[in-house]
Amino acid sequence: MTQRFTPKLKGGLAALLMLSAGSASAASQINALFMTQAAYSENDIRAMTQDFEKQHPDVKVNLEFVPYEALHDKIVAAKGAGGNGYDVVLFDAIWPAEFTRFDLLQDVSSRITPEEKEKVFPGALSTVVYKGKTLGMPWILDTKYLYYNKAMLAKAGITDVPQTWQQVMDDAKIIKQKNIVKYPLVWSWSQAEALVCDYTTLVSGFGGEFYQNGKLNFTSPASLKALNLMKSSLDEGLSNPASREYLEEDVRKSFSNGDAAFALNWTYMYNMANDPKQSKVAGDVGILPAPGDAPGKVGAVNGSMGLGIAKGSEHPEQAWQFITYMTSQPVQNQYAKLSLPIWKSSYQDEAVKKDQESLIAAADKSLNVMLSRPETADYSRLSNTLQQELQQVLLGKTPAQDAMATVDKSAARLR
Repeated sequence: MTQRFTPKLKGGLAALLMLSAGSASAASQINALFMTQAAYSENDIRAMTQDFEKQHPDVKVNLEFVPYEALHDKIVAAKGAGGNGYDVVLFDAIWPAEFTRFDLLQDVSSRITPEEKEKVFPGALSTVVYKGKTLGMPWILDTKYLYYNKAMLAKAGITDVPQTWQQVMDDAKIIKQKNIVKYPLVWSWSQAEALVCDYTTLVSGFGGEFYQNGKLNFTSPASLKALNLMKSSLDEGLSNPASREYLEEDVRKSFSNGDAAFALNWTYMYNMANDPKQSKVAGDVGILPAPGDAPGKVGAVNGSMGLGIAKGSEHPEQAWQFITYMTSQPVQNQYAKLSLPIWKSSYQDEAVKKDQESLIAAADKSLNVMLSRPETADYSRLSNTLQQELQQVLLGKTPAQDAMATVDKSAARLR
């Protein structure tokens, strides 16, 4: 169209229009894949992206959002799309081994200086590093915390917050006996990765690891204690049986509706549950590190995620500009009410700490003891088996020892 009409225009105007058209066509579009679950909301990610585009008018970002459960397969399936696939992808801490084996992400080691790395929490950096390669920048620094309803505990005459899982169960019994709430505990135990995260949190609290002598082991005392606690809490009517179908958002809504005294969930729930516009328990929300099996012990799962450049991206420079912006300290500080920053010095920022001092105090303990789920290139297959066997126990169909022995056998066949 431009070439057809140019001869009819006067020289200066024609040149101006051609320059304008050239600038417009020079704008690069990158495709970015995110999730619609926990941490930053879709609206917040869109707002961050709009601010990025204002500062980088030569880059247009096309956003796609999928549930967490679809995120992994979307990234894998896009491998064959080449330049028509994704440029930027959000990936979980459990995928670097697999993504390295299949060469799905670009190594960005040379893009991050040692000085920058020193400013980031080691636990956050471990999310994106595998066998010496750095596959992106950490973005979501997260673990699960124990939330409690202050008013319910006070009504039950409980004056001290629980310091162990046994004390949580004891308090839950008191709350149930006094008919304060039918099911004091709520969890995300749907047959999904959320179930593995809750289970890992408990294993961590009981002092467990997933590797013994270099081999995966799910029949350790800590593993069985964790699973038996989960099952007994259902048998005793302390945990909501609907937990076996719940994901994190179901847990948040249940707790925020006043239907539970205790809940295990990610960072993002703290400020949402304290928001009177979307919570009936605002002002009564307490938060603690997930406890262990003795006072002073803390359990935590590494639920962190990173942003990486897809191997087939034809716009790696623009993709890295976007990642650098999204993970930058000013942006993370601005949105710290949804996900705590990866930057160490952010925790001395008064704006970051404001109205979430209790969360920061819990994070100070939890973020230093996060247990990683098994680091294996066959993680997806292992996780599926683990989810299935955990569910069989929670449904009362298989004893814990038998179920975990099945997982051990499956793990032994992994590459």
